[in-house]
Amino acid sequence: MTKQEALFKYTLRLGDNALILSQRLSEWCSNAPFIEEDLALTNFALDMIGRSQALLKYAGELEGLNRTEDMLAYRRSERQYYNNLLVEQPNGDFAVTMVRQLFISVFEKYYYTEMQKSSDEMLAAIAAKTLKEVKYHLAHAEDWVIRLGDGTGESHYRTQKAIDDLWMFSGELFEMDEVDSKLIAEGIAIDLDKIRPLWKAYIANVFNNGALQIPQDGYMQTGSRQGIHTEYLGHLLSEMQYLQRAYPDAQW
Repeated sequence: MTKQEALFKYTLRLGDNALILSQRLSEWCSNAPFIEEDLALTNFALDMIGRSQALLKYAGELEGLNRTEDMLAYRRSERQYYNNLLVEQPNGDFAVTMVRQLFISVFEKYYYTEMQKSSDEMLAAIAAKTLKEVKYHLAHAEDWVIRLGDGTGESHYRTQKAIDDLWMFSGELFEMDEVDSKLIAEGIAIDLDKIRPLWKAYIANVFNNGALQIPQDGYMQTGSRQGIHTEYLGHLLSEMQYLQRAYPDAQW
């Protein structure tokens, strides 16, 4: 595997994470608990779409096959996506969405802080812009998880259940393979082992403030590095890709 091939796949993963999470968050449009939250989650989705567009455009340039960001987003099959399993999980109730967002935003806080130092100028620039958005996403999710956890008996139960159900997808955030190893040696990628303890400490503090329990590490779901996903991604893609699949090469 050449450096450029590794960088293409690495960038594609980042773009896929943002793209799939944007689709999930956009499902809250007109369905959130109240209008301010409806607007907030829709704006989160727009942030993610902007990030995925930048990353997938760069990935297409690295690949060198004249595939645009739209082609990468809408013309790949399920096994050709490399997003983390966590981002494709259904929204569930509001507590599920906020816990999922907390897990992801804490990870992204540390990840994109380090990515600003990448020797790849494009990734470093995208990271600098992304980090500004992530800080808001994190503050929002953290506030809600604490409020729900330390709220009513019902909100506490739902939040703890969301944590228990989603925890098995958190370990995959820190998986690394030969792509990561090659790019870490080049000063491009991030050593995720250095982020893991920071992530867990931050999560534990949030849970403590919300009277919530951090689950014990056990079996962790995995597979996205090989394009293996949960049942939910295929259904998500069938909706997201419908128009492009039905009218390929259409000009608007």
